[in-house]
Amino acid sequence: MHWIGAVAIVCMILSGWQIYDASPSFPVIVPAWMTLGGWLAGAIAWHLSAMWVLFADGLAYLAYGVATGHFRRDIAPTGPAALARDTWAALHFRLDHRLGHYNAVQRWMYSAVLLAILLAVATGLSIWKPVQLGWLVVLFGGYTDARFIHLMAMIAIVLFLLIHVPLALAYPKTIASMLAGTAAEDAP
Repeated sequence: MHWIGAVAIVCMILSGWQIYDASPSFPVIVPAWMTLGGWLAGAIAWHLSAMWVLFADGLAYLAYGVATGHFRRDIAPTGPAALARDTWAALHFRLDHRLGHYNAVQRWMYSAVLLAILLAVATGLSIWKPVQLGWLVVLFGGYTDARFIHLMAMIAIVLFLLIHVPLALAYPKTIASMLAGTAAEDAP
């Protein structure tokens, strides 16, 4: 589920940047080589297609996380003392990494990115179907605010990826276990 969700999110980010370029909220345009879709309609087609893949993958992950206790056991954030301790250790490159175990920083980051994804989905639905989901648009303060919150959620996801991907590459055994479908301790 991780890799399906990762590909869907990357497609949504790249196509979302193309959609953003059609009506930017800030005086910044994303370079064409960093976008997907080629033009507005193409980007919307990619965005909506990836949305359904992410939706199905997210439902499967949600069912798995609840049924196996993964959310409670591995993702639920720890207390602020553990977060402060592990953040300090991480900033000084002294944070122990044990395969198959999430430290306090990972728990908080994974929880935050899951919330950002849920927020991006909810705001995305509200700006995709503002008439049919008017109550959702109102919940976010109107169409313009929902669009801005959607953009901020996407920025949060991108920032997470800018931290997550290099750290994952720094521990290749983790990636090997994900690709092989084995327990992290059994990875080559």
